[in-house]
Amino acid sequence: MAMGLQVALKGLVGLLLLCVLPWAEGAKVLVFPLEGSHWLSMRDVVRELHARGHQTVVLAPEVSAHIKGEDFFTLKTYAILYTDEEYTQNLTQNVGLFFETGNYVKTFFRISEALKNMSVILFKSCTDLLYNKALIQQLNSSSFDVLFTDPVFPCGAVLAKYLQIPAVFFLRYLPCDMDYEATQCPNPSSYVPRLLTRHSDHMSFLQRVKNMLYPLALKYICHMFFAKYEILASELLQREVTFVDILSYASVWLFRGDFVFDYPRPIMPNMVFIGGINCANRKPLSQVCTE
Repeated sequence: MAMGLQVALKGLVGLLLLCVLPWAEGAKVLVFPLEGSHWLSMRDVVRELHARGHQTVVLAPEVSAHIKGEDFFTLKTYAILYTDEEYTQNLTQNVGLFFETGNYVKTFFRISEALKNMSVILFKSCTDLLYNKALIQQLNSSSFDVLFTDPVFPCGAVLAKYLQIPAVFFLRYLPCDMDYEATQCPNPSSYVPRLLTRHSDHMSFLQRVKNMLYPLALKYICHMFFAKYEILASELLQREVTFVDILSYASVWLFRGDFVFDYPRPIMPNMVFIGGINCANRKPLSQVCTE
């Protein structure tokens, strides 16, 4: 308990130093992103960290569609057993399923199968990393101050716990309300609408019932995707670890949301809403639009 609190406090202090004290000595930040739009969102933050004098190292598989070397970070890669073509095809061929509006049951099972295939690739990539003894030893000796990752790909969270580095999470949300569980945040079904229900925060009785039952189907997908990371973390740490234990290791949660766009919800002290940080500066509205 005391050790966990100490790690959380170190992570919070580290975040404050990164964001508030740009003139302080630069910190060493290990960045573990997820492919695609997750990385494109995180890249702007990495650029800002570099501008403030912090040393950032981005850890990524050597085969990647979007994560490429740039002048504001050091790219460190690790080998995976996939070619460029195999990796890109498996990650992109089923993207259109998430935008289909047809039969819900058929779409659900097709998405489940696509996520299953995708999870196999991501998990294999994670095991290739975590069992790379030479790389893990090198990361350990580098004495990073904080690990910055998107927990929707939980390998970064497992890595932070394995290396005992304070973790800062950068995310939009986690499926199956895992973010609520890991932060021990209140999650009342009476007015917090669940993902994909299309409810508002003013629900009828039947809508509240649906709001409680709807996530049960998603639990199957989450178990299929996340359970293997529990086993992997337990093997590495040599003790039984749950997925919630892995996520709760985070010191700070940075949510790419804002109550201007999302319905109000309870939050915990280490949950920070940063919606809009990826929006470029725009010109003010014209007088016609304002009227």
